[in-house]
Amino acid sequence: MDPAKQQILGYFIEEAKEHLDTIEKGLLDLQAVMGDPERVNELFRAAHSVKGGAAMLGFGSIQKTSHRLEDSFKILKEYPVSVDQRLESLFLKSFDTLRELIERLQDPYGLREEEADQLVQAAEPNFEELQTYLNTLTGGVAPTGGEGVLPPSDFAPQVVEVLREMLRLFQQTPSDAVRQALVGQCDRLLEIGQAVPAWQAVVQSAQTAIGNPRHSFRTLAPVIIKELKQSCDIIAVGRGQEVMPSPSLQQLASMNGHGVPVLVVKREPKAAAEALKQAFSKAQLAELVTHLKQAL
Repeated sequence: MDPAKQQILGYFIEEAKEHLDTIEKGLLDLQAVMGDPERVNELFRAAHSVKGGAAMLGFGSIQKTSHRLEDSFKILKEYPVSVDQRLESLFLKSFDTLRELIERLQDPYGLREEEADQLVQAAEPNFEELQTYLNTLTGGVAPTGGEGVLPPSDFAPQVVEVLREMLRLFQQTPSDAVRQALVGQCDRLLEIGQAVPAWQAVVQSAQTAIGNPRHSFRTLAPVIIKELKQSCDIIAVGRGQEVMPSPSLQQLASMNGHGVPVLVVKREPKAAAEALKQAFSKAQLAELVTHLKQAL
């Protein structure tokens, strides 16, 4: 496996294990959890995060299983459910499937598609029973919209699609053309989340870091993919106010590796001129014009 992809997979497994720990602790104390809305939200967010990471990396079995758990936790968020031993047992069996899928990612041959499909199929009757029982406990009322889902409704799926393309680009041989394509993908992310200022700040930092040719793809990929994915997860559950560029991303965005601030300039003349106007004083722009004339 490509070293960059191996590193990103390692980040996913490490993060997924943390989310699994959150889910397991919550399910083992489900009666108490139901009395604390924030702890119920933690279960929902943990499943949602695993789902997003699996989708980005193309692990359909993990994505589907975590999505089923996420839907069940959403019911717990929206309806007062009386927890009994049967409900706890159904949740734990469903959780065991997700945990086994993620554990098999660490096998020497990884998670093979055939065995993953078998695990998902074997777990389907339990998920069906869990859904049916939750419907019974809620009086047969289907869950509605859910709090914390930030418009646009397809924000997270769109972001995941772009992140998968960025991951593919990061795995290519570095070149100006590939780097420019990555900058273009950041433009797509900015458009997707144009109504979310915090998202704009994170993506713009990522775009600036990518545009700096002194940063290798191996350095950029783990930080940027992980940061964008985590920010997406937080925004998708209605906590966009908590999103901000991490110190690692800020450092990549602000310095060229020698302590000198850098500026990303797009190859479209009008956009480049606008970026330069914002970055330099009038005196600096005049000096820049002189240098450009000399170069021509």
